[in-house]
Amino acid sequence: MIMDEAEVAKQVSPEMERTAAQRARARAKAAMWDLNVAVFLFAILAVLIILLSQGIKIEVMAPVAVLGLAMGWLMGWRKGKQAYQRFYDDELSRLESELKKMVEETIEEQVQKALRERWR
Repeated sequence: MIMDEAEVAKQVSPEMERTAAQRARARAKAAMWDLNVAVFLFAILAVLIILLSQGIKIEVMAPVAVLGLAMGWLMGWRKGKQAYQRFYDDELSRLESELKKMVEETIEEQVQKALRERWR
């Protein structure tokens, strides 16, 4: 029995979505902490060192440090969230194209098998 592409897509869809979500989540976690965030955090560290060398009290430096770390985390989180949706769409389209290719190959194999049987 030959299944058309829509039937196969309906059957595999939840598994494909789960796989795409896992791959996208892993890629987004890696993309969260890029060079921009690292440079920003290094700049915060430099500001703190300058403030320390100027004799600024810890009561002023602590909020600057906390604010800088919070902003760095927020930048990474936002970047990861944006990247996740893009990566999810990429992974889903890639998996769908693999599925389509697999269905086409399966149909082709079945046609070839039927032709071989007919020629015998």
